[in-house]
Formats: sequence, C-alpha cells, structure tokens
Amino acid sequence: MKKSIILSVILSSLVFNTSFLNASDNLTFELDLDTIEQQILKEYDDKEMEEENIESSNLTDDELKAKFNVILPEIIKNRNEYVLNENYDKLETLYDTEIKVSRYAFEHESIKTKYLKNWAKKQGVTFNNIFSDIKIRKVRDRSDGLYGMTCNICTTYSYSYNNEPDKINTFSLGTSHYINLQAKGNNEYKIVKEWYTDPFSDSLEMKSKEPLEHTQFLEFQKPPEFIPNETLQKAIEYAHAYCGIGEGENMFKYNKNYMDCNPLGGDCANFASQIMYESGAFKKNKIWNYTHEGTKTWVNAQELSRYLLNSGRGNQIARGSYEKVYKAAFKMRPGDIVAYEKNDRITHVSTVTALDSKGYPLVTCHNTDRLMVPYDLGWSNSNITFYLIDVHY
Repeated sequence: MKKSIILSVILSSLVFNTSFLNASDNLTFELDLDTIEQQILKEYDDKEMEEENIESSNLTDDELKAKFNVILPEIIKNRNEYVLNENYDKLETLYDTEIKVSRYAFEHESIKTKYLKNWAKKQGVTFNNIFSDIKIRKVRDRSDGLYGMTCNICTTYSYSYNNEPDKINTFSLGTSHYINLQAKGNNEYKIVKEWYTDPFSDSLEMKSKEPLEHTQFLEFQKPPEFIPNETLQKAIEYAHAYCGIGEGENMFKYNKNYMDCNPLGGDCANFASQIMYESGAFKKNKIWNYTHEGTKTWVNAQELSRYLLNSGRGNQIARGSYEKVYKAAFKMRPGDIVAYEKNDRITHVSTVTALDSKGYPLVTCHNTDRLMVPYDLGWSNSNITFYLIDVHY
C-alpha cells in the first residue's frame, strides 16, 4: 500500500502543499510539523529570498544585515517585554493588524502569551525575564520599504517558584523565523508577516484553570541530592553542547559527525541516541546502531522508546496523562527519557539533562531545539500521553 502524506501550511498569503509520495508502510522516520516547517523555511531561503528583478536600495547584503541587526532585535526585545507583562495592547502595536496575515501573527502571539500565563499558574511560578539572541541569515529589500528576512532566535526564559522567588531557573528555546518588516516612517517598522517553528504548537488548547492541590504539590517539593557519574556527566555535556542552541561556536549548530534527520522526518530520536552513545555508557549493536546513518531504533522515536524498555537499558517509571504522571516525574534524573505519544503513536522523545530548584525535570532535545526546558512545557494538550523512562547509565 502506498501512502501520500499531504500537509498544507498557511504562511501569510501563501499556501504550501508538501507531499511525500510513495512512502512505504515501514517509515523509518517520524513525520512531524516541526520538520515540515523547517523544509518550508528552507524554501524561503533558497527561493523567495533569491527572487530576481526586485527593485532594491543600493545597500549590499552585509549592509542590510547590519541595518536589521539593530532594528529586529529591538522589535523582538519589545515583544518579549509585552509577552512577559501580558500587555496585549502594546503587543498589537508591533503589527499592522489591518493586514490579515499580520493580524494572524499578532493573534498567535496573544494565544501563546495566554498559554504561558496558564502554564505558570499551573506550575506555581512567575516568569521573570525573556531574552532573545538573534542570528539573521538573510535580508532582502523587497521595495517600497518592505524587507524580508530569515533568522534563528534563541530565547531564554527565567522563572522562579512563587514561594521561593530568589531561586531563579532558566531554559532556552531555539526557533527559525521568516519575517517581513514594513517601514512606517520615523524609522518605525511593523511586522506584516511572520512564520516560525513554534515550540508551543501542541499546547495552545490548554485550559485556563488552577488545580490548587497540583500547584501546592509542585511548590513544596525539594530538589534531590544528586551527583551524576562520569558517563552521565558526559551525556549531559554533550546534550547541552549540541542541542542546536549551545553556547559559543555551537550556537544554532548540530554535531556534524551525525546526519541531521530533520529533512527525513525529525531529529529527536537521533539526538537522544547520540546523547546515550557519546556518554560512553552504551555500545552500538545490530539493532541500535549508527554508521553513516542510523538504524530504526536509533532514529525513530517510538522504536527507540520500545528498545529502551525491551532491551534492559531502561525501565518505565510511569505512563499516562500529565495529571497521572506529574508526581512520578520527580523520580526522574538526568539521563532519563521522556517520550510523548499522540494518537497512539510516540512522536517525540527528549532527554532529561537537569532538574530545576524544585527537582522538576528539565529536558534537552531537537525538534524544536530545547535546552533544559520543563518537560511538559509545549506538551499540555489533553491528547498527549507521557512515558517516563529511567535509562540505566
């Protein structure tokens, strides 16, 4: 039987139909939205940003980058501030909401802002700061004061529990963006089009509620006394270096010694396998192996999870909805795996690489790139089943 998987993504006024034809039933990779989004972003890099016969200024590519390396960070800085303070009126001023696609972009940011508020209420925390590090890849003068650009953004959030405000926790998210800015006079620019790989795409339906018992349970936890052994420390360091938003030279980069599986359906399991192998604690074998490419158990989220549970390299701590597993999650330690199931199939895995000030598991992964992020943030919808897996380092 042949499968044809067609995804339509509405991006501004354009609709892209991405078809994967003649795929066999035994697909090696998981197909997920993040991967499709990255492919679409590449289309912008390779095609739209290279269109010919566009009237432009006399600025060179480097001069355009230099110009918007000042303008864009200021816009994103203001947006972060408005999101942090839930200032929807100010947030709206960054967009030209008379334009349909700009209004959609504003509405999406508003929904995300409400989600973060609801998650913080559930968690019993307050977000203290949101900061973005931006790398502009390309800028194109599209005439009449309109500029299109692609960029990578690493956004770092800090939060503290309401009963321990002096203990600051941080996590980072890496996103790829396509943005159109329109000059409006007096050196003012508005976002008239934006698309990016949204790490909260599975969570926008989260209900606004405050389960008091749940929140109090989280607030009164204490972090365990835990010292990683040598191999586990190597795993943690590798994960933090190559998650795509590592520090210094590793910012927005993966380890080139491994293939990037994103164009093939997702890189989360590939990266989780890398973390395990690079620790030195696990040897490759015929089933779980990587040479110039990975075996199914190496690169597929569901198969990797099954392999861990069936091979003796891991055991299940808990399985179920968030409400069923959140207490058991405090048994997790760095090196353990969280698997996420939607529609009866595990579509994503991430590795615990740290615990926050309450001992809450923080995960690092690809698709989208995450560095020490609370394991349920971005996975709050009711149709998600969590598998908490203890990995035996």
